[in-house]
Amino acid sequence: MYFTDRGIEELDQRRGDEQVTLGWLSERMRDFVDLNPEFETAVERLATWLARSDDDADDDSGQDD
Repeated sequence: MYFTDRGIEELDQRRGDEQVTLGWLSERMRDFVDLNPEFETAVERLATWLARSDDDADDDSGQDD
């Protein structure tokens, strides 16, 4: 288990049954970066990955390998 898995597991245990909007998540991510600017790059990468995750699946399905 990676160290980060502990945080993910805690999130799942505490809030796994909740439904949130992506707008709410975006605001929470902005708040986190405001409080922890040293994590700006990591949060930006995560946000970009989440925003484009469906695009990547579409791109992969059309490639001839």
